[in-house]
Amino acid sequence: MNSRRKFLQQAAALSVGGALLSRSAWANSLAGPSFPAPGIQLFTLFNEMDIDTVGSLKKVADAGYKNIESAFSKQGGFYGRKPKEFKSLINDLGMNWQSHHVIGTPFKMPPNYKLPTGPDGKPITIPVMKNLKDNSQELIDQVAEAGIPYIVCANINIQTGDDIKIAAAVLQRAGEQAKKAGVQLAYHNHATEFDKTDGIISFDYFTTQIPADILKMELDLGWVFKAGKDPVEIFKNHKGRFPLIHVKDMTATGEIVPFGEGSYDFKDTFKNVDIAGMKYFFLEQDFPKKPFENIVTAVQNFEKFKKSL
Repeated sequence: MNSRRKFLQQAAALSVGGALLSRSAWANSLAGPSFPAPGIQLFTLFNEMDIDTVGSLKKVADAGYKNIESAFSKQGGFYGRKPKEFKSLINDLGMNWQSHHVIGTPFKMPPNYKLPTGPDGKPITIPVMKNLKDNSQELIDQVAEAGIPYIVCANINIQTGDDIKIAAAVLQRAGEQAKKAGVQLAYHNHATEFDKTDGIISFDYFTTQIPADILKMELDLGWVFKAGKDPVEIFKNHKGRFPLIHVKDMTATGEIVPFGEGSYDFKDTFKNVDIAGMKYFFLEQDFPKKPFENIVTAVQNFEKFKKSL
């Protein structure tokens, strides 16, 4: 009798537990994709980071950002600091450093491009920067020393078909070096990677010629939309290859603005980031006129957007 009663009690418990698990699974299925904590690409604060690195990072932390992607600095190194020193600074502010941007080939100013002005009202100056073509091992070793998982090629010369093939060779070699160092190389696109140049589309060339374990992609959504492409289709064609996502919003006239203030509809994209394999996303705005106000606006708008999915 006691054993029968015990069996019935256990069966009832399992039944209730199963129902609870079912409800939990059902609720999770309605919750949509899971998002990491908000991140920022520090290029948004290009001038401000060099003027006051610590003060700028405190404002980033106060705005609610948790993940950091660094960019090149006019001070050299990581905003004038060594890898572990910069990482400690970020960690002490309650944030995590996830990736760092470098250039792929010696920097060339785009045709007819004018540099923005700095705080003094004069065009900013860009010093000679180390690049993956000439300095790949040094750059990778610095990122490995910092203990961050990703090094990202922010741009590379792709003006001709031959340039694209050279760029692919540079990325292949750097990706292999990064893998040996325990770091993952990724490539950040602009709109031009979707143009056909001498019969070659560089985005397609990089993703077909270089294995996914050697080169991941950091998809910049703003430039994808600008190029007239669908991020979800790109995700489906290259499942799991996008651990990093850039979130850049633009107006109908092409002005880059804080997230949520532009004309792009990001809903379908963010409903499918699990297909992409996204681990981190970074909000970014190039040379904003009100940088510290805008980074607050962007992250607040993203939190509202996330609730709408």
